[in-house]
Amino acid sequence: MEARDAELKKELDAALHARRELGEEYESALVDSFLEKVEQRLDGAVDRRVRRHLAERRTAEERSARSPRPADSWGERFGFGVISLVLAIPLSAIGGGVADLRGLLVAWTGIVGVNAVQALRTSPRIGRRGDGQDSGWEE
Repeated sequence: MEARDAELKKELDAALHARRELGEEYESALVDSFLEKVEQRLDGAVDRRVRRHLAERRTAEERSARSPRPADSWGERFGFGVISLVLAIPLSAIGGGVADLRGLLVAWTGIVGVNAVQALRTSPRIGRRGDGQDSGWEE
């Protein structure tokens, strides 16, 4: 930025020198010309900053669109619960038929364990503490 400042200082010195040579009748034209150059530089700097900001925003949006978002809906939790109950029927029959009460307990321990892990993973109050997002639930 210092090189641009030095260049702008040279232009100001040239404008002042031209004013001394030409006289006061050309003063407003010289000032207008100098201010136009300053305005062009400011516009260029602002344009570069806006383009950089937009590029950074676009990059951030593309990255967030590519990253997988966990499904956290009520429908997913309900569907998982229904499927686990439907699958619990044949698992209970197989576990109870093969190993009696112990087999039934192992089958239901597995079913409860899988549902507990799923509930912890998708719960807005229990899971998701470390992601920095507000779940919308008040505590």
